[in-house]
Amino acid sequence: MAQAITDKDGVKRYLITLNVNGDAHTVLVKGNAILTNVLRDQLDLTGTKKGCELGDCGSCTVLLDGKPVDSCLVLAVEADGRQITTIEGVAANGRLDEIQQSMINHAAVQCGYCTPGMVLSAKALLTRNPNPSEQEVREAISGNLCRCTGYVHIVEAVMATAQGRVTPDDH
Repeated sequence: MAQAITDKDGVKRYLITLNVNGDAHTVLVKGNAILTNVLRDQLDLTGTKKGCELGDCGSCTVLLDGKPVDSCLVLAVEADGRQITTIEGVAANGRLDEIQQSMINHAAVQCGYCTPGMVLSAKALLTRNPNPSEQEVREAISGNLCRCTGYVHIVEAVMATAQGRVTPDDH
């Protein structure tokens, strides 16, 4: 539960705990602080990108309790005590997650700006549905805009991951 604190200037701030990538972080935020900014500016997790800041592009996608959300639309106080996964938390033990490796293998990364959000949206899909159809993949990533790839390689990468066809150098 967020604890309200009024500073010497009379500004109310909230002491919250964000559980990010398995680690608890206690931070002091204004009531209107958005999660994207807290992740980037206070926790130095810059893999969460700032794009439109309107919830249209998906570049700021994170997993909140396992579900993909546009972090630019989430107040940091709303994330108090909840589980957050950013792109920095997807790889484990120095190894890329299968979806990350598949994105590389299938040339699904060009400029890379949308990639963190795409990976997290795909990861959420594959967690809840390990064998999605191509249409389900397209729907799952529909909130993530990419201006470079045309989505074909991204969909191929997600489908390959679902089908267990990911190796470190299969491309």
